[in-house]
Amino acid sequence: MSNSRLGKGLEALIRPQEDNENVGSLTIKIGKIIPNPNQPRQQFDIDALQELVASIKEKGILTPITVCDKDGQYILIAGERRLRAAKIAGLTDIPAYVIEVKDDAELMEMALIENIQRENLNAMEEAEAYSLLNKKFGLSQETVAKAVGKKRVTIANSLRLLKLPTEIKESIKNGKISAGHGRAILMMKTVRSMKWLWQQIITKNLSVRSAENIAQVKTEEKSNTKLSSKKIDPRLKQFEDQLISALGTKVKLSYSKGKGKIVVNYYSDDDFERIFTILTSSDQK
Repeated sequence: MSNSRLGKGLEALIRPQEDNENVGSLTIKIGKIIPNPNQPRQQFDIDALQELVASIKEKGILTPITVCDKDGQYILIAGERRLRAAKIAGLTDIPAYVIEVKDDAELMEMALIENIQRENLNAMEEAEAYSLLNKKFGLSQETVAKAVGKKRVTIANSLRLLKLPTEIKESIKNGKISAGHGRAILMMKTVRSMKWLWQQIITKNLSVRSAENIAQVKTEEKSNTKLSSKKIDPRLKQFEDQLISALGTKVKLSYSKGKGKIVVNYYSDDDFERIFTILTSSDQK
């Protein structure tokens, strides 16, 4: 795929500026359309799909799907929701743009671009699609970034999510936690600690900032433990951990002869207000 076509989306591919007026859609048989084997989008909202079915029954399909011709059959590039809804609505024909595709890598790029531009992919589907382009089709992160119109660091950060344990990746797919939570969890390094923070995020509905703070604290604690030979009172450590989980930030306890202090860290005005609200929200008797 030439660089001049990358990152512009299907609209530029379907309707080239030099021939905009002469390009139209065809009506093709739904039975001749086969799925894209590398379709990046894996999850579909059932309620939204039923709404689309109702709309199609009422007004038809206003935006054609996009396919490529392969030996008399058509491989779907863009418009899987419309195709699924059309089948449910009982249609036998569907309007489509038929475009030329050089190879499977270009087919994958087009499908990925279309889904990203429409914001239909969840974070894990996006990461898996980038990985497929990178590993199966041999495209560098820089080339993938150009193809989808994003920065290389964005692609790299997305690919990092694939290092998460399976159940955590599934919770991102299902919308239980965000990609930001996932990146915070990756700060924990070990699978056991990742799962611990993941449970904290879900059970306590932690924000991304709170999750990051906890991960940072735990990482610092681990480093400090290696550097320090001083024995820490296990009860004091337990209290610290409880406060860190409750407040979502670094907490340090010191104790000596019945007295001591609690140091609570915050990293911005918003973080201060969040912690202050937590500390003052309990019912006062």
